[in-house]
Amino acid sequence: MPNGSLEMWLHSEDRVKQLRSLNLLQRINIAIDVASALLYLHHHCQTPIIHCDIKPSNILLDDDLNAHISDFGLARLLSKSGKEAFHNQLSSVGIKGTVGYAAPEYGMGSQLSTNGDVYSFGILLLEMLTGRRPTDKLFKDDLNLHNFVKLALLGRVMEIVDHSIFNEVGESDNMVTSWSDWTSGHTECLILVFQIGLACSAGSPIDRMDMSRVSLELLSIRRKIILDQNS
Repeated sequence: MPNGSLEMWLHSEDRVKQLRSLNLLQRINIAIDVASALLYLHHHCQTPIIHCDIKPSNILLDDDLNAHISDFGLARLLSKSGKEAFHNQLSSVGIKGTVGYAAPEYGMGSQLSTNGDVYSFGILLLEMLTGRRPTDKLFKDDLNLHNFVKLALLGRVMEIVDHSIFNEVGESDNMVTSWSDWTSGHTECLILVFQIGLACSAGSPIDRMDMSRVSLELLSIRRKIILDQNS
């Protein structure tokens, strides 16, 4: 893909590439693309598909920064009953996915489900807004990316956001960002997206948000941002 992977944009070690950043609206657009793709895989394919490895390096961006899910090497099909179609093959796989992104129930031997992809998407969304990987050295003991964001939503949300997100409102030739045009509307939308990420990455599968609702809420947030920018 012309614009590489989301991983390159969020965590590039290349100084030249670091000068390119994704603003809030672009990140939400990418999240909408991924959510729409998962919604299709989970609910609109003749046989539902579980991707099993949603993470930034598997999200590829085209010329227009449209996001495409790649690498279906771990993907599995579900039967009409919702059971794994290839259950016998899965017994030797172990944790399904990548550490930090794989749903916690998989580590306890639980059967694959679309809720596992929802969890991975939630972690991806939190990573997109904080710029921190779920395996960041900051996270140890009981502190993980989910809890880190959850605690910060209590009045400290602007302390944890990836600062390159502000380039949309103050970009200059030397990439010095400005906060002057950042509105309360931007902050409100940021919090709403964080809340979706938290709902998707809930510890219990039954507590996670469905991808159809995720898609609708992200589309609503995008409309709010566009209206705020045009007002």
